[in-house]
Amino acid sequence: MDKQTEFVLRAIEERDVRFVRMWFTDVLGFLKSVAIAPAELEGAFAEGMGFDGSAVEGFARVYESDMIAHPDPATFQILPWRDSKPATARMFCDISMPDGSPSYADPRYVLKRALGKAADLGFTFYTHPEVEFYLFKDPLLPGVTPEPVDHSGYFDHTPQSTGSDFRRKAITMLEQMGISVEFSHHEAGPGQQEIDLRYADALSTADNIMTFRVVVKEVALSQGIHASFMPKPATDWPGSAMHTHMSLFEGDNNAFYDASAENHLSKVARHFIAGLLRHASEISAVTNQYVNSYKRMAGGGEAPSYVCWGRNNRSALVRVPMYKPNKASSARVELRSIDSAANPYLAFAVTLAAGLAGIEGEYELPDGAEDDVWSLTERERQALGIAPLPRNLDEAIRAMESSELVAETLGDHVFDFFLRNKRAEFAEYRRQVTPQELERLLPVL
Repeated sequence: MDKQTEFVLRAIEERDVRFVRMWFTDVLGFLKSVAIAPAELEGAFAEGMGFDGSAVEGFARVYESDMIAHPDPATFQILPWRDSKPATARMFCDISMPDGSPSYADPRYVLKRALGKAADLGFTFYTHPEVEFYLFKDPLLPGVTPEPVDHSGYFDHTPQSTGSDFRRKAITMLEQMGISVEFSHHEAGPGQQEIDLRYADALSTADNIMTFRVVVKEVALSQGIHASFMPKPATDWPGSAMHTHMSLFEGDNNAFYDASAENHLSKVARHFIAGLLRHASEISAVTNQYVNSYKRMAGGGEAPSYVCWGRNNRSALVRVPMYKPNKASSARVELRSIDSAANPYLAFAVTLAAGLAGIEGEYELPDGAEDDVWSLTERERQALGIAPLPRNLDEAIRAMESSELVAETLGDHVFDFFLRNKRAEFAEYRRQVTPQELERLLPVL
């Protein structure tokens, strides 16, 4: 028995833990949970815990349904929103088949496989997400836009506001679970919040994002309000993004930094950005997986709609933040397309794969866009070689269908299921008659 497992078993006894929740994620990024008694935990560490994979979205067909969940002791945390006595804890699980082989349907394994490829090239992948979401007063009912908790704007400070009280409690709870927060503030939309998680390796960050979503919803409910990570909950409000800063390290050295290069961007960083740009459309269905995701990207502002990069250009798909003097470790790039509803395991896997393809293929980085890309005419964008991102989920699906990079990164099982699910979502969307059509056409036609 390793030290981490011994620590968990001892903590369960000392903290009077009566329930241990085993967490894992389905292909679409929804958290799954099953509780076991502490007496069962030693067996779960040794042999795993069997469950019916066919009942989980995208995991298995009925005739191959048996799967095993193996708790990862490194992810053990007490859930602070539950009663302290007796306590409830959680651990993330890795999923395997009955023969012990990893499940190719497990999003956590998809990311681990991508990180393994990076490790083979000598790199560790670090990410830092800026997670946006909305807080509403009313229950979230289908077809109804609920009332936001406030009408404040970007960076507004409102004394005794619901948002600041919420952020303080949520951040305290995240810190109690070992998740470090770097910034928090009110975002541009009414009731919209942003909380930025501190840089960590990509697997830890993905686990942290899944925990973050649970914490945010639990804290909101405890205050009589409701949280949503929907990418675009209202036509006239800004969408909710998950701008993600990323970098590769070789040991303790930031592989994106070169003291002698322009903007201190190394060749590795330039090739990585070029990879993100070349494969941006192919990975879009994963980084922006819902019909609603493309409403956010159609509205201008700070949501990217075009494939380009720039220095401190918030209209670009990839932004290179200003270099901090004498801080080589801060060299990074920011991918601005990912939204807050993405499956973080799959999103990080495909973005890493795109960047590594740029490095291995030594892709040439095009000139950066220094203008507001939204303010350019279509002809000006074409002259600069700036192509559009997919404008809807259907275009994104079509780009993904022919992508060897995404198929290889996700694996056949996840790739096929994901495409089937997204095709069905778009087909259902196409059949809908929207309120806008009724408002504009019904009285005049």
